[in-house]
Amino acid sequence: MSERAKAQEETRQRIVEATMHLHEEIGARATTISAIAEKAGVQRLTVYRHFPDETAVFQACTSHWLSLNPPPDPASWGSFDDPRRRFDAAVTAFYAYYASTRRMWVSSHRDVAEVPALQGPMAEFAGFVAKVAADLTGAFKIGENRAQKVEATVGHVLAFPTWDDLEQRNIPDSVKVGLAGSWLNGVLGS
Repeated sequence: MSERAKAQEETRQRIVEATMHLHEEIGARATTISAIAEKAGVQRLTVYRHFPDETAVFQACTSHWLSLNPPPDPASWGSFDDPRRRFDAAVTAFYAYYASTRRMWVSSHRDVAEVPALQGPMAEFAGFVAKVAADLTGAFKIGENRAQKVEATVGHVLAFPTWDDLEQRNIPDSVKVGLAGSWLNGVLGS
């Protein structure tokens, strides 16, 4: 790689990291191109040279953040034959993930309605959570009517706002997972 290309890539990376830190610190809604440029130590024009618009820089930021903070891997609980153990393992993994990435999720959930560039990535993550909920529900041998209720409950349990509400109430992690299991038991009729 030539020195010029290397310098351009380093500048681009500084812009992406500056955006990521600003999103986490002040939120996407308050993050301006000027603030990104200042935090990255470049001119506004330099930001625009690397990213034609806010959506492009937000997409690069999201990709970078997810590469550093990948969501829980369904393979980590997929080996459990018992659907209840699978559920508990998935909830534990999601709650540990949310605990380690809380700042970004809080600001993203707060700002998503007002920042169009954030809506796509948030919808993608919601789709991922919905797929995990459907897969976890499918492991239970239940009728279609109960399956809808179980899937809705599991989706609610896995959603960041549910975890965050419990976190704000200072509920310990093991109790959070136990509560989730109680909700599941209730809808399963156990």
